Amino acid sequence: MADRKPIESWLTDMDGVLIHEGVPIPGADSFLKKLRESGRPFLVLTNNSIYTPRDLHARLRRMGLDVPIENIWTSALATAQFLDDQRPDGSAYVIGEAGLTTALHDIGYVLTDHEPDYVVLGETRTYSFEAMTKAVRLINNGARFIATNPDETGPSTEGALPATGAVAALITKATGKQPYFAGKPNPLMMRTGLNTIGAHSETSAMIGDRMDTDVLAGIEAGMQTFLVLTGLTRPSDVDAFPYRPSKVVDSIADLVDRI
Repeated sequence: MADRKPIESWLTDMDGVLIHEGVPIPGADSFLKKLRESGRPFLVLTNNSIYTPRDLHARLRRMGLDVPIENIWTSALATAQFLDDQRPDGSAYVIGEAGLTTALHDIGYVLTDHEPDYVVLGETRTYSFEAMTKAVRLINNGARFIATNPDETGPSTEGALPATGAVAALITKATGKQPYFAGKPNPLMMRTGLNTIGAHSETSAMIGDRMDTDVLAGIEAGMQTFLVLTGLTRPSDVDAFPYRPSKVVDSIADLVDRI
């Protein structure tokens, strides 16, 4: 492998890297503390669009993890920035929660079901047949289809839940229209995040627990990538992919001394 420049900024996934089922992963607090003390730019990323950065800051703090609001980057924020670049002051019919609707309000979007420019699909625990039917009809009538992320399932204490990617597939089947996914593994989410903290991909690293989203997005954005084994990916899974992370480590605790 060619020599890489020293890492000056860090991006890390949240679930499976810093927390697991609402509990901090050992070493996460030390990693975040050292990042804050170092003054290096960093972001905590999540494909989940349900919560606002303020919500996530509060949730993490209750778990004992201190992540400033400005250091949290969600697929909802990446989606909003993409739409603001593509069609400023537009309109959208939204299926999602406060994380997504707030992000769109903040860029000046009008949320409407009357001839919207876009149908924007995000994460929610209350997907309704009525809302999906309306989305299908609006897309058939010319609205462009955007989704926050392609994750097909999400975690819960009871087991897997259908997530944005699964509902997007249903809408695609009914309309014949594929959505544009703004979240990981789209490197758009990484690049917009890097721009937010004034960082450059050549001197940045991405930490994640999934090969198909975190590592892939990091590679395609031109970053160093670290795979941790505290989430969904097992060591034996890595060779099944046609790409590899820069390094595989047991957990975030192994990266504290890299800062």
